[in-house]
Amino acid sequence: MTMTKQLSPNWVFVADTVMGGVSTGSVTATSIKERAAHRLTGHVSLENDGGFVQMAFDLTGDIAVDDAGDWTGLELDVTGNNETYEVRLRTSQLTKPWQSFRAEFQASEGWKTVRMPFDGFEAYRHEFSFDPNQLRRIGVLAVGREFQADVAVSAIRLYR
Repeated sequence: MTMTKQLSPNWVFVADTVMGGVSTGSVTATSIKERAAHRLTGHVSLENDGGFVQMAFDLTGDIAVDDAGDWTGLELDVTGNNETYEVRLRTSQLTKPWQSFRAEFQASEGWKTVRMPFDGFEAYRHEFSFDPNQLRRIGVLAVGREFQADVAVSAIRLYR
């Protein structure tokens, strides 16, 4: 039997403008296909060495996960525009903003649950092994190529 722990994120918008890029977008709380969701929309531009828009949240306060090591991975209920997106995880091991653990998913036009085991996330620009006990930030990104982002998350959970 699968067990889950529902997270209640306070999503914030981040774009490549923090490093000189020109991608634009937003995160909005909305209703999509009769579900409350947070929706990331925008234009991903590669100009000025950019290339991402993101919605992310920190695991602090009432959504702190002190025991993420007891869980197998993340489940996200998502819908979108049939594009590929990334989930990026940051841990307290990582000190540089470009370092992360990454995995991709496809956001189809209908709602679906995407299950992402922690052991499926790949280290990016560092040599650490993923330690779920040090998980501190989760992001959903449109990244790496010019396109129109449109992805929504109605729920995010830890599972085991």
